Amino acid sequence: MRLIVACIFTTFLCALISCNPGQNDETTSVAVIYHGGDIITMQGEAPQYVEALVVQDDKISFAGTLAEAKDQAGKGYRNYDLNGGTLLPGFIDGHSHFSNFSAQAVGAQILPPPDAGAEDIPSLLNILREWNTPANRALTGWIFGMGFDDSVLKEKRFPTRHDLDQVSTEFPIMIIHISGHLAVVNSKGLEILNIDASTVDPEGGLIRREQDNQPSGVLEELAAIPHMLKALEPADKQAQDLFFEAGQNMALSYGYTTAQDGRVMDNHQQMVSVAEAGKLKLDVVSYIDYLFVDKYMDSQWYGKTYTNHYRIGGMKVTLDGSPQGRTAWRTQPYLLPPDGAQPDYSGYPAIPSDSMVTAIFEKGFKNNWQILTHANGDAAMDQMIRTMTEVARQYGNHGRRNVLIHGQYVREDQLDSFKELEVIASLFPLHTYYWGDWHKQLIGDQLGNKISPTRTALNKGLRLTIHTDAPVALPNLMRMVGISVERKSRSGQVIGANEKLTPYEALKAITDWAAYQHFEEGRKGTLEAGKLADLVVLDHNPLKVPEAQIKDIKVLATIKEGVMVYQN
Repeated sequence: MRLIVACIFTTFLCALISCNPGQNDETTSVAVIYHGGDIITMQGEAPQYVEALVVQDDKISFAGTLAEAKDQAGKGYRNYDLNGGTLLPGFIDGHSHFSNFSAQAVGAQILPPPDAGAEDIPSLLNILREWNTPANRALTGWIFGMGFDDSVLKEKRFPTRHDLDQVSTEFPIMIIHISGHLAVVNSKGLEILNIDASTVDPEGGLIRREQDNQPSGVLEELAAIPHMLKALEPADKQAQDLFFEAGQNMALSYGYTTAQDGRVMDNHQQMVSVAEAGKLKLDVVSYIDYLFVDKYMDSQWYGKTYTNHYRIGGMKVTLDGSPQGRTAWRTQPYLLPPDGAQPDYSGYPAIPSDSMVTAIFEKGFKNNWQILTHANGDAAMDQMIRTMTEVARQYGNHGRRNVLIHGQYVREDQLDSFKELEVIASLFPLHTYYWGDWHKQLIGDQLGNKISPTRTALNKGLRLTIHTDAPVALPNLMRMVGISVERKSRSGQVIGANEKLTPYEALKAITDWAAYQHFEEGRKGTLEAGKLADLVVLDHNPLKVPEAQIKDIKVLATIKEGVMVYQN
């Protein structure tokens, strides 16, 4: 088990914060001056630096020269010496699944290199065997892991129940695909989930079959996602606490001060529990799956104000699946269809009926809910544009800040439509590293070079954010920034050189621009007086190192509202 635990040691504080003579008593509010390194405010279209930043209580009170900062801070201030590090606003992921960070932190580490060691099916099975201890099984009752990737496994195929049965036929096993949209279970898992040859595929999902119609163990989309929640649900209060702390500490270690929970169902209740218990050290904004909005959107947690660091921000709609998992809905067939599919296979919709999608969007527009729409394939985005345009004509569209999530295979004409609809594009350029080579096999070189077209979106005037979609990938925001700038695949190929972001733009997309997406630009995203003291300290300046080194930059400290919540 890998737990990332952040501890704040007195020795660390003494090393970084030196107190002036005559400092006020500990119970008295004392200003802190940050200086001694690069401080990038993230204001404006070009980098702006200040020499010092003053934090008073939970807010920034001044940004400017060190001499002026000392005057502003008054007597008894404390120094935070950056020791050559770089200070930025706290990071805000454009889209992630905070509730699921914990399963990634706690479960078997079946990600491929460089994140873990599952490079082929035998190594994946060995990782599961090593994780399979009574203590680990007791956490949920399942042997589980997140992040296997058939596109990287040497066999270039999905594991099946037959593979997982080599680990155990006594205990249920579930491994979750790196897309988060597919899973594989062993024979015992199929038995527990009541899936057999007679089980009917759910709408928007698929149970892959063998020749005798028996399930192979591979479950797609809505045949998988509801069952994932069961397999990953902590068994008791002790397990719940362990899961939560592991996931939160993982987020803090990567510089998150605001995280998104991007498709919330009944796990909203778990978030309410930790919020009411005062356990959240960062802000979490949830987006409720459209099937659960009647249950939760009328609650006290919906709105633009956090209660104990938690709030509901709006509604999530999912229109298709994963491009790397080949369940994204396209207008053209995949060049390499999945096992058992016909040559003209082009993925499939999550909600086949346009009238149903229109009704879902209409509910969101009527209630003035911000809508996040997951769409990866261009057919899914055609459906989004058709239905949202109809609803926007009826209810008006200005100021809603609706968001396209992912948009991997978006066409240029669709970007124009999204601009007209005032949709924010939250794109996913991490794909260029993790699956850039794979996309070219699936859709060809020409289209493969256009995945996550961040530069084209900016040039067309769309508002842009970028995201990790964690736990699809590790929630490593600096790796995301570096990959957005380099756009190099695992093999070293540049995937769409014309779609690169500058380092400053990539940082804007996880600070200033991401704050706007979440209606929080008035209190987050830049370092200026009056905003929350949400800060991150890096070991190097992303604007001053070679492009290839950006993704390896480490977070030294994460500060939420003036309180250090993580240190490396």
